[in-house]
Amino acid sequence: MNGTSTLLIVVGLFLVGGVISFVKQKMPKGLIVLLSIGAAMCLVAGVLRLEVWN
Repeated sequence: MNGTSTLLIVVGLFLVGGVISFVKQKMPKGLIVLLSIGAAMCLVAGVLRLEVWN
């Protein structure tokens, strides 16, 4: 596991926590969707950059 993949996974998990927080605060749905798309993209990019796939 290299530094970039670790960073992307950590940022993705941080954004997932933000999504959960925004849902509890009843923030606008568009903002929640945008944040969840960003979280999913970070997590997927981090997992795909892992060196276990080679």
